[in-house]
Amino acid sequence: MEVIVLSSSSAFLLPYLLVFALFISAKALVKLPSNETITAVIVFGDSIVDAGNNNNIQTLIRCNFPPYGQDFAGAVPTGRFCNGKIPSDLLAEELGVKDTVPAYLDPTLQPQDLPTGVTFASGGSGYDPLTPKLASVISLSQQLDYFKEYVEKVKTIVGEERANFIIAKSLFLVVAGSDDIANTYFVLRARKLQYDVPAYTDLMVNSATDFYKKLYDLGARRFGIFSTPPIGCVPSQRTLAGGIERECADDYNVASRLFNKKLYAALDSLQKSYPDGRFVYIDVYNPLLELIQNPQKQGFEIANRGCCGTGNIEVAILCNRFSPSTCEDASKYIFWDSYHPTEQAYRALVSQIFQNYVTKFF
Repeated sequence: MEVIVLSSSSAFLLPYLLVFALFISAKALVKLPSNETITAVIVFGDSIVDAGNNNNIQTLIRCNFPPYGQDFAGAVPTGRFCNGKIPSDLLAEELGVKDTVPAYLDPTLQPQDLPTGVTFASGGSGYDPLTPKLASVISLSQQLDYFKEYVEKVKTIVGEERANFIIAKSLFLVVAGSDDIANTYFVLRARKLQYDVPAYTDLMVNSATDFYKKLYDLGARRFGIFSTPPIGCVPSQRTLAGGIERECADDYNVASRLFNKKLYAALDSLQKSYPDGRFVYIDVYNPLLELIQNPQKQGFEIANRGCCGTGNIEVAILCNRFSPSTCEDASKYIFWDSYHPTEQAYRALVSQIFQNYVTKFF
């Protein structure tokens, strides 16, 4: 039975409103195995890795205005849901591919930017096909269509043989699932009548697996798949579901852990079915939870609220130049707004990713 829900992006933000040269040269910071290379970083998913694809679509899930980007080069609000760089930028930087991964829909994108990778990610998207409809953003299916278009453009620029080599040697980063759990399931309750948590996480994993297979069929071989984070511990979910003390919302975290367990098993199965691929599960749940529980170990001071405004509920259009008391030094905070980490927190997490996972892509 189909559930009838609001299809505009206002439904997505309603709970919060209610509460209130051809290849760019860069120096690699990590050593890759001999005779191996990563030609490009190609990205799909949600707001964690959206560099501005939502800027020119009809949605409230956007951030191309101050104070977003206050610590980015030139203090430019590019559409990244952060004070500075996001994980895709930092991974590309660490790999020596390029300094930032641009949004595919950026109107200033140059042909020479394409062969080293772009991000197709859209803030508010998810594995559940209903999730991007609720937020009026770009679905993973549409992101895949953009990727097909992108491949043809790269072939035009470098030729088919080189383009095929680039795709085969690229790192495909996929970051999604948080908005499915936090917004579609718990906040908007758009799937709760149809599915309990085990059934809903099955839906998510099945959709995710189908997406990875389609990417594989289009030439992708190296997959880096982020787990979902401890979504119940992000400031907005503490405010909405953590009680008067704003504790972590345990039911959100239980759902996240269950999805992650199933995702890990699905990727293991894919690895056995497609032995020439590399399907790497990247655990961000535990490193981020450790950071939230023990911020001082990494030099942070504040973990339960964001830098922007009160830090309890502001995100996207609610985090703006008129937000009161936005902090001056985001480096003290794990979260930039009420949902997304700061560049400094991302850097702490990315350094762990390379220690634990980089060799698994080869």
